Amino acid sequence: VVPGETALAFYKAKNPTDKPVIGISTYNVIPFEAGQYFNKIQCFCFEEQRLNPQEEVDMPVFFYIDPEFVEDPRMAKVDLITLSYTFFEAKEGQKLPLPGYQ
Repeated sequence: VVPGETALAFYKAKNPTDKPVIGISTYNVIPFEAGQYFNKIQCFCFEEQRLNPQEEVDMPVFFYIDPEFVEDPRMAKVDLITLSYTFFEAKEGQKLPLPGYQ
């Protein structure tokens, strides 16, 4: 991914059980310091997703790396940024707080 250019990635999720699952995904960026330059334009995270029994889906993430990334001396040796997701079962009535909001 070239900083400043948009990119599209897909994450595969599968429900291996015989029951429907409603879940929510949260994300993590490594190295942590690069997270401030990672900008999601469209993402499935923080929204409930229903996966039927044995269903497998591709979930898109449309993003870009802020071009200021290349100007930051702390990022000089960073040539790999890893975006990962944790998908967990949603609990009925429980709301996931959005980052940065109280």
